[in-house]
Amino acid sequence: MEATGTDEVEKIKSKFMSAWHNMKYSWVLKTKTYFSRNSPVFLLGKCYHFKTEGEYRALHSFQSSSGTSLIPVFLSRSSEFRKDFISRIWLTYREEFPQIKGSALTTDCGWGCTLRTGQMLLAQGLMLHFLGRAWVWPEALDMDSSDSESWTSNTVRKLTASFEASLTAERDPKILPRPQRGPARRNWDVTEMRNEVYHRKIISWFGDSPLAAFGLHQLIEYGKKSGKIAGDWYGPAVVAHILRKAVEEARDPELQGVTVYVAQDCTVYSSDVIDRQCSSMDSGKAGTKAVIILVPVRLGGERTNTDYLEFVKGILSLEYCVGIIGGKPKQSYYFAGFQDDSLIYMDPHYCQSFVDVSIKDFPLESFHCPSPKKMSFKKMDPSCTIGFYCRTVQDFEKASEEITKMLKSSSKEKYPLFTFVKGHSRDYDFASSPLHEEHDLFSEDEKKRLKRFSTEEFVLL
Repeated sequence: MEATGTDEVEKIKSKFMSAWHNMKYSWVLKTKTYFSRNSPVFLLGKCYHFKTEGEYRALHSFQSSSGTSLIPVFLSRSSEFRKDFISRIWLTYREEFPQIKGSALTTDCGWGCTLRTGQMLLAQGLMLHFLGRAWVWPEALDMDSSDSESWTSNTVRKLTASFEASLTAERDPKILPRPQRGPARRNWDVTEMRNEVYHRKIISWFGDSPLAAFGLHQLIEYGKKSGKIAGDWYGPAVVAHILRKAVEEARDPELQGVTVYVAQDCTVYSSDVIDRQCSSMDSGKAGTKAVIILVPVRLGGERTNTDYLEFVKGILSLEYCVGIIGGKPKQSYYFAGFQDDSLIYMDPHYCQSFVDVSIKDFPLESFHCPSPKKMSFKKMDPSCTIGFYCRTVQDFEKASEEITKMLKSSSKEKYPLFTFVKGHSRDYDFASSPLHEEHDLFSEDEKKRLKRFSTEEFVLL
């Protein structure tokens, strides 16, 4: 009886926490993001110039207190930037998804932000692999004020339904359906149809279900090997290793041509990277794999050293950069660009409803962010993970040369932020784990490294 009573208390507590998270993370904030007309804007290697008069504002649309629809201000010259930004995959807090194994959690609100920013970085790498950097979502500019308005009204419905469910002990809150979108998509050519298939497939790999290759459920399972459980906070370095294991263990044939390498102690061992690229595919197909290189670094001590600003800007100016898992203290963001001394990012701290990506033509709107945000580089937490994508061995060799030059030119101190060295890690007396381990996902050396990362990194809420 006592155990039953405790379970009921936990269930009621869980429902009230869910309602609180809805209120805290679901409200559409009335914030504006300004872009200067005098400076170029960089987004994952692409440069955009705003040369008409005035300033450019990107803001979430919302219903004003008088009920008037406020429309985003994006002048025609900035439409290409907006289309490119919206085309990036946005992964945020979700609620009411299938229960996470070993817990009672059906939401990641309040603790899963670094896993979400890690997902966004990996998603960008997969987009480069399957779609190329030039791809943009044809329907990106169709995300107009109606989408944000429906998000706001949907938030109200979710808040009301969740509180009612908490009081009546209902298992699933009854939420009124979102308004239906307008007419069906226009006619697409063969290439656009092929790209749309991959667009949807990439998003489906990040679905919030136990079967999704890079979904939250799978990432948490891999995180258990480093001592993490659902509800814990994850740092950028730990997430880098979790992403590597997730890609390594993925069984979808489409993913056999991609691998992930995580730098060891701020060092990229070139031969280890090339070995991963040249490792045999499960399908038996010949050829090299594309590689996503993740480099966990610290940009200073307790605070970010502003001497690293030019290097970070240089990294985000490269087309093969897939972004940075970072943030500010207690909040993780996905950094994808910059203007002047401000970083452009996507924010995962927005609670959205679960979307079943297994159904045909599942809605895509909630996976694309309609408005960028900016943050001063000075506010950035020093702990972060930088990502790059290289399709071939030749691309990796070229990238390592280019980044090495950038590191040397930007480093004012004796040691650069990280280094590329020739040879294998074992040549430098470091333990080298095999590419595939049958009985344990992490080697003992990796477990020690992950434990150190877990204790050193900042706490993310």
